Amino acid sequence: MLSTRLHNAINAQVNAELWSAYLYLAMSLDAEAKGYKGVANWFYVQFQEEQAHARIFMNYLNSRDAKVELLPIEGVPSSWESVLDMFKQTLEHEKKVTSLINNLAAIANEDRDFASINRLNWFIDEQVEEEESARDMIFTVESVEGDKYGMYMLDKELAARVYNVPSPLATAE
Repeated sequence: MLSTRLHNAINAQVNAELWSAYLYLAMSLDAEAKGYKGVANWFYVQFQEEQAHARIFMNYLNSRDAKVELLPIEGVPSSWESVLDMFKQTLEHEKKVTSLINNLAAIANEDRDFASINRLNWFIDEQVEEEESARDMIFTVESVEGDKYGMYMLDKELAARVYNVPSPLATAE
């Protein structure tokens, strides 16, 4: 059984993951409006991943006989100055999500809730990948900054990114 504190914190994380999805959807739409269809695709895949992360947490709460309580999602920005700004905000946001996941792990550790620790380990590893991906994108966009052909080629490359169902969902359904 989950402690009340961990249950509430995971419910809050569901909301945070859905807010993240909403943020990345807004970035996708802004990129598309600016003509960057590949960048839009990259952020749309992020949107799908964040929805999946929320679903993983919801499935976990359900598996522990803990009620999922959805909260209102606060608004997100709707435009960015540049593609580089989008990726810089992405990195800052993912760092914040990492701290939220680490907080969940700390609560689970204090509770000696080994099942929750096991589930959260997947998210801890995922956050390492999320931050690395954002840093890589910042470096890549900075590398082509001011080069229209380079940005065109990068945009084409990002159009090929596809969504992959995360392993906790692939095994759950």
